[in-house]
Order: sequence, then structure tokens, then C-alpha cells
Amino acid sequence: MEKLRENAAGIDIGAKMIYVGLEGEPVMSFETFTEGFYRARDYLVSKGIQTVAMEATGVYWVILYEILEGAGLDVWLVDGRQTKQVPGRKTDVKDCQWIQQLHSYGLLKRCFVPDDRVKEVRAYQRLREDHIRSASMHINHMQKALTEMNIRLKEVLSQLHGASGLAVIEAIIKGERTPENLLALCHKSIKDRKAAQVLKALEGHYTEAGLFALHQSYQAYRFYQGQITDCDKKIQESMEKVNDYHGEGHNSAEIDSAKSRKPVRHNRPEVANLGGHLLKIFTGRDATVLPGITDYTWLQLYAETGSDLSKWASEKHFTSWLGLAPGQHQSGKMKKTRNIKHRPKAGQIFRQLGQSLIESKKIALGAFGRRIKSRRGPGVAVKATARKLAVLYWRLMVKGLDFTEKGIKAYEEKMKLQKERWLQKTAAELGLQLAINVAST
Repeated sequence: MEKLRENAAGIDIGAKMIYVGLEGEPVMSFETFTEGFYRARDYLVSKGIQTVAMEATGVYWVILYEILEGAGLDVWLVDGRQTKQVPGRKTDVKDCQWIQQLHSYGLLKRCFVPDDRVKEVRAYQRLREDHIRSASMHINHMQKALTEMNIRLKEVLSQLHGASGLAVIEAIIKGERTPENLLALCHKSIKDRKAAQVLKALEGHYTEAGLFALHQSYQAYRFYQGQITDCDKKIQESMEKVNDYHGEGHNSAEIDSAKSRKPVRHNRPEVANLGGHLLKIFTGRDATVLPGITDYTWLQLYAETGSDLSKWASEKHFTSWLGLAPGQHQSGKMKKTRNIKHRPKAGQIFRQLGQSLIESKKIALGAFGRRIKSRRGPGVAVKATARKLAVLYWRLMVKGLDFTEKGIKAYEEKMKLQKERWLQKTAAELGLQLAINVAST
């Protein structure tokens, strides 16, 4: 094989030490403290190294990657599976030396690493998602505490953490016990439609331990709501920074151009003109024309994949990276015991969207998903629907193809036409002739 990179290095990253391998040089080790990273950088520069490959090990690589990139080195972050899949590895060869050999011969592929602006939005967005999960956990704690006191609010209110539910919980914590007074705190629609049910639900058996648990879970829920609000403020600042909102090149009309947007039903971020910011980042290409995608899900996708989807050579490369490619391998047979560890967050977002589309009755992709579900099961259907949506997203952002949801009717017409063609072909093979009966009206 021909060597493609002469001045290449390989780095194996651990929790306490990093090991640097160069061709014809002994392996050098450095501590994972910042001072050790700087020493590793100086060592690579002194040896005339131009490109470095390292495995994506947890979050250990992040700072080292930035330090080496800042020194002008061409840094390749690679998937650890690549170094294991290439045959010829010897047990007595250090990992860093093996990485260096593979990199010098061009046998490694670079992982996607977003730029600094996307990294910042990603950090705030992922932290926000963590807070949402923590808040939902404390909603369950509130429900449990109320149920233990036989206060059945969750059976009569659609959302315990809605305005009415939280107002009742806060009053209970402050000492209110009369059901009529608690009912008065609810929204007018609740009092009009199910006042009797709410009164029965509020007739509980209060205990000191139950009230203590309710108080703590309520405080924790409020705390995480405050954390989410702080994350929204940082996301707002990051979006304005990306679009140079306060700079000379800012055009407020471009950002404020998002007039009517899809409603965000759950966990809507408090970011002013979010749709307008995203439209400017993606130069007017609006992902919300695709089914199931709102400004919030678009923000999540931007935080995970960035704005330049041309980094993936084709839609197949993109869906494979997302973990949505069909699981066919080994001579066309499916290995059901295969354990897939590579599940990017962006792929999970598309899966969630695929699940919601399957439940929709007026969207063509939903009809496609239900057809797959009837034959292959829900798991395959969600993945297939998510893949179709991901393909449409890549095409829209890379090729600028306009997409209009044709609806379930157009999809059913297409399926009907395919069945007619299949019947005609089958009849021709059997030497039969189709007779079309037109019902009289």
C-alpha cells in the first residue's frame, strides 16, 4: 500500500494519560492535565508533525482537539470502531502506533466535529434537555406524593404541571385543605366542565411525610424550570452571536421575517424570533415545511448537525451516520443480535419525529410508516419513517429542493397505481386478462 501521509501521528487518549505515537519514534506519554496537553502539542510541532489522528473517547478528546487545532495541525477525530475493523492489528503494538499507521495509509475516516458556534448552541441545548428530563422526574414525584395522600389530581387534570395543577399544589403546600377553595384556583374551563370530579379528587388524606415529599418535589421542579429559562437566555445570545444580531452586517428584517410558524406544543424555548434566526442561518431554507419539524426540533437538529449538511457526501452517508440505514448485512441476512452502539442524538430526534408521524392520520409519511408497521413491526416502521424524513431534510438543506406535503390521499393514490401495475404484470405472466368492473351510479 502507498503511504499518503508522511508526517502523521496517532494519539490514544485515556482518563489519566495520553500516548503519542510517531513513525520511527518511541511512544511518548503525557498527563491529561492542561499542562500535559501543551507539552504534547509542543512535542508534535517540534517533530514536524502536520496531521494527527485520535479516537473519540468520551469527552476526553475535546480540549486536546482544540489545543492541537489551534497550533495549526490537521486533527482527525476518528471512530474507535475503525481501528478495530481493519485487519492486521498486533497485540504488542500500542494503540497510538496502530492509529498512526492507519492514518498514514489513509485508512481512517474523519468524524463530524461542529464549529465553535454550533458547539456553543449544542452545549446549551443538551443541558436544556437534561433539565427537562430532571423536571419530568420531579413531576412524577409530585404525582406519587399526591397519590399517597389519595389526592387524585392526575386522574382529572390532563397535566399536573399545568397552570391549574401547580396553583393547587402550591396552595396545598401553603396549608390550604378545603376542596372548594382549591377548585377556585383552577382555570374556568375546568370549573365549568368537571368541577364535581375535581372536588372529589381533592378530598384527600393528608400526611406529614406526603406533604414533605410534595414540597420538595415541587421546589425541585421549580428549580429546573429556572435552569431551563437560563439555558433559553444563553441560546438566545448564541443565536444572536451567530447571526451578528448587534453587528454592522445585521439585517433585522431577515431575522424578523418568520411570521407564522408551526406551534410548539411541548417544552417550547423562550427564544425571540427563533424561526427567523434559523432561517437566516440556513439562508432561507425552511425545514419546517417538512412534516413533523417545528422550530424547536429544527434547533435541536442544528445543534447536532450544524448548518452545512454537504459535509456528508450523499443522503446515504447522512442516514448511515444517523444510525438510520437499513440493517442489512452479511449476504443480505439480518443479524438480529447485532448490538448497535452508535446512536447519535440527531438520529434519535428523527426517530421521535418518525414515531409522531406514524400516529398522524393526515400525513403521507404517516401512511408509509403504518404500512411498514403492519408488515415488519413498530421498530422497523419508526426507523424507516425517520430515514425518509432525514433524506428529505438532507435534500432540502443541500440541494434546496422544495418539498410540499401532498397528504395521505396522494400517497394512497400512488399505492393504488403500484398495485394496478403489479396486477397487470402478474396477469400478463399467467396469460390472463384483467376485467375492470365500473360500478353504475
